[in-house]
Amino acid sequence: MKPKSILTRFHNCYILRDNKIIKEDLWIRDGKIENPERIFYVESLEADLTVNCEDLLITPGFIDIQINGGWGVDFSYDSENVQEGLDKVAKELLAHGVTSFCPTMVTSETEKYHKILPQIKKTQGGRHGATILGVHLEGPFISPAKKGAHLDEYIRIPEKGLETIKQVYGPLDDVVIITLAPELPGATQAIKDLTKLGIKVAVGHSTAGLAQGEEAVRNGANLITHLFNAMLPFHHRDPGLVGLLASTTDKQIYYGIISDGIHTHPSALRIACRANPEGLVLVSDAVAAQGLADGNYRIGPQAVTVEGGHAYLTGTKVLCGSTTALDTCVLTFKESIECSLEYALEAASLHPARALGVDDRKGKLDFGYDADFIIVQPKTLKVLSTWIAGECVYTSQNDITHNA
Repeated sequence: MKPKSILTRFHNCYILRDNKIIKEDLWIRDGKIENPERIFYVESLEADLTVNCEDLLITPGFIDIQINGGWGVDFSYDSENVQEGLDKVAKELLAHGVTSFCPTMVTSETEKYHKILPQIKKTQGGRHGATILGVHLEGPFISPAKKGAHLDEYIRIPEKGLETIKQVYGPLDDVVIITLAPELPGATQAIKDLTKLGIKVAVGHSTAGLAQGEEAVRNGANLITHLFNAMLPFHHRDPGLVGLLASTTDKQIYYGIISDGIHTHPSALRIACRANPEGLVLVSDAVAAQGLADGNYRIGPQAVTVEGGHAYLTGTKVLCGSTTALDTCVLTFKESIECSLEYALEAASLHPARALGVDDRKGKLDFGYDADFIIVQPKTLKVLSTWIAGECVYTSQNDITHNA
């Protein structure tokens, strides 16, 4: 006999819905958000459990589509204990309001891909940790001139398109994003073929001009990896990949942006936001040092030194990802550009869901959507509790759901 479904009502709360923060109850059942009109007028039911939210804010859970690791774990390097590392990061992310993420691998040797990738599976989240939506592969098909923190000797050219890509990575079953430089030989055909497989293609680590970027978009690319970083700077005669924000292509372009207070100046954030507000996707681009003190870490095959929260390739001043969790990036972004709270929250939830094509079930608090959400302090955005599929998977010590 099927167990009775628990109907939960979140009362006395503000919720983010349809780009607005409104005072309204939230109803959940069987891992989904319910329509209260159906509950009242069709089913004539009352809540089994009522949570008094005491005027707190409920917002969709954050989705981090570019994260290299955290809490001492590097997804590209730790090939001997992959599952243990994934579990640790997935669990820690819950305290930062991240309900779904894309573990990201940077440019690595072929052997690493063949060893690590088969062990990273799309996984439904829960008390054990955030949902793994699939892998983001950033490199090795990038421009050596814009390698950033990627190691020269492992950079490749996709000369035979998808064939080369599969030789390097192996099976792509659990891959959802591949970042590549669109100007490379074979890249155009690779973009077409990857798109047919349902894999999102992001352009980045690239010397491409605007025309090459637009060609990539026409062939299926829909993302730009960490805008402004590892690409040609804007020039008025050829604005490069940055120009895609104001391109006349008939498809929405999404772009990751790191608002950790280090990678991107507030003025650059404002420029991007005003040029293409719908496409802005906040990412952490966090490395193994996320959540830990200054010290020595790894990013793929390279050594990393963290000083004052800045992550550099050891012995250089080359930035190699951030040490900042996504909830802090959201707050920094809001304060930096003085945008609405609604917009800042959607840039880390609805926008990444749209970029990945999962906005039919994630990124909103609409009826029928996955009940992946967080309860936060409206002013500080402190995460008080995190919920995945209607289950409370994290609570802070002073969260009201302890007393529900």
